[in-house]
Amino acid sequence: MSMPVMSPEAIEEANSTLEGKTPQQILRWAVAEYHPHLMMATAFGAEGCCLMHMLAEIEPGVRIINLDTGYQFAETLELRERIKDRYGIAVEMIQPDLNVADYEREHGGPLYVHRPDQCCHDRKVIPLKRSIGDAKAWISAIRGDQTGDRKASKIVMWDAKFGLVKVNPLLGWDRNQVWKFVLAQDVPVNPLHDQGYPSIGCWPCTAPVGAHETDERAGRWAGTAKKECGLHVIEHKDGSGI
Repeated sequence: MSMPVMSPEAIEEANSTLEGKTPQQILRWAVAEYHPHLMMATAFGAEGCCLMHMLAEIEPGVRIINLDTGYQFAETLELRERIKDRYGIAVEMIQPDLNVADYEREHGGPLYVHRPDQCCHDRKVIPLKRSIGDAKAWISAIRGDQTGDRKASKIVMWDAKFGLVKVNPLLGWDRNQVWKFVLAQDVPVNPLHDQGYPSIGCWPCTAPVGAHETDERAGRWAGTAKKECGLHVIEHKDGSGI
């Protein structure tokens, strides 16, 4: 396991300094500390689109990737082109070793039906690990009110799973703050949000939810206890998750 590029004391100090700061201020800190060894991963959710809008003004040269599982909605892929047209940011698409047809052939059919955790691991976690390159830190668009693992996160933390410092600029924001920013700044977002999809992942594992559903991730792996693809499950130094 890689050794942290920030000591626990330095991480604690950074969190103390950044507590209560705006996402833009947190991004500026991350850019000052780590760019050009800084990357961001986005699934093109509304939160990620807000961060790309901010980075376009702060440092458009930050490397941004999308984990293209082969199961993304057409609307998600089209949003990449709208982001590029608006900000000049070409999000790098990271694919797994096997395309969907070969992957499903290897497993005798769609693995997401019976072993969704393994599917996520193979098509998201492993590709992210392989895409790190010389990065020392990565930016995520998680919010603390979304899941238990995200609530347990910090603005700045050591990510043992990927051997990187992880920076979460939107950790203190809620859904209303995200959409207020989207509307005020006319941020390009996925049109599926207007069709009952508050949270959008791979099409086989994402369903629309009712207008009165309070859990915006209720449509992700609907009917199961699964809420995370594995990227944001906090892993301890011994490799175990929470």
